[in-house]
Amino acid sequence: MAIAFMAKMAVAVLAGKALSQLPPLLVAAITTVNFFAIAYALWRKPDRRESRKEYPTQQAMMVSFAAIFFSEWGDIGQVTAATMAARFGSPVLVWAGAVGAMITKGALATLAGGGIRRWTQQHVSPKTVRYAAVGVLLLLGLLSVAETLADPPTAPSRPRLQSESGARHRMGRTSAGGSVQTS
Repeated sequence: MAIAFMAKMAVAVLAGKALSQLPPLLVAAITTVNFFAIAYALWRKPDRRESRKEYPTQQAMMVSFAAIFFSEWGDIGQVTAATMAARFGSPVLVWAGAVGAMITKGALATLAGGGIRRWTQQHVSPKTVRYAAVGVLLLLGLLSVAETLADPPTAPSRPRLQSESGARHRMGRTSAGGSVQTS
């Protein structure tokens, strides 16, 4: 788990500003396709309970790595790490902080998830869990589209030129709010 988090955040930090400037509509489209694809895969999954099959440790590690490393590319955590690395110019520190946060989040999810899974297997049918999961994934996919369409990106404000601020000071003094006051 930690190796996947480390590799994923390394990509974010190395990609830096380029990743943070992906068009929001593209990110929403990728996220939506991801949610819908997982919902479809869950919908097609058979209803039988999993048997307690033993898997080799190496196979379990590879599946865990792939599940973490290839999921949620361009999510808010990765984009934030990329933006912070580009802004602060300390990619190693940003990477270490992001990896620490991801490992903490993963450990908490693993601990809570194990207990929830045991309770769910004892009290809820697999079919109900599957239908609920498909419904939640479809809802999340729709919400990611709606959020992007409802909040279109705004154009960045034009930076003020040095000559503009100098002209303002020559004409009068500037108040705390930025308005020009003449004497």
